[in-house]
Amino acid sequence: MPRRARIALPGVALHIIQRGNNRQACFFADVDYAYYLDQLKQCAQRAGCAIHTYVLMTNHVHLLLTPHEADAAGRLMKLLGQRYVQRVNRLYRRSGTLWEGRFRSCIVQDEVYLLGCSRYIELNPAWRTTSAVRPTAISHWATSASQTRWPPRSSRTTGPPTARTRV
Repeated sequence: MPRRARIALPGVALHIIQRGNNRQACFFADVDYAYYLDQLKQCAQRAGCAIHTYVLMTNHVHLLLTPHEADAAGRLMKLLGQRYVQRVNRLYRRSGTLWEGRFRSCIVQDEVYLLGCSRYIELNPAWRTTSAVRPTAISHWATSASQTRWPPRSSRTTGPPTARTRV
C-alpha cells in the first residue's frame, strides 16, 4: 500500500516530529546537539524554511517551521537527516538508520493552535523529566533556553496543551 501524500502548503506552519529508531537516543553528547542545530540553520536556509521554535530531546526532535514552497519541509528534513546521520554513524562507529521512519508533520492552521504548539514544544522538556533531573540541563537545546529562565516548580503545568488551550 503506498504512503499517504504529505500535505504541505507554502507559507503555512508545520509542526514536525522526528523520533529516534525504537525511541532510542539520537543525541549522545553536547557536540551532537550543537552540530544538529548548526545543520538545521544551514539546511533551513538552503531548503527555504523559516524555523520558529524547536526542542532537541535525547530521543526526538520537535520543530515548528514555515516552508516557503510546498516541498521545502521535505527537502529540509532530507538534507538534515543525511548530514546528521552520516556524522553520527561515522563518529560513533555505527551503521544503519538513526530515525524511526519518516518524520511526522501536521499543519498548524490558526494562531491559537500556533501559540499552543509553540508552547508545547518549548515546554516539552518539563513534561518529560523527573524531579531528579535538573530542568536547566534538559532545556538547554530549545529555543526558549536563550529567551527565558526555567519556571519555578510551582508554576509548571501538569501536561501538554491541547489544541483548545488558550495561551
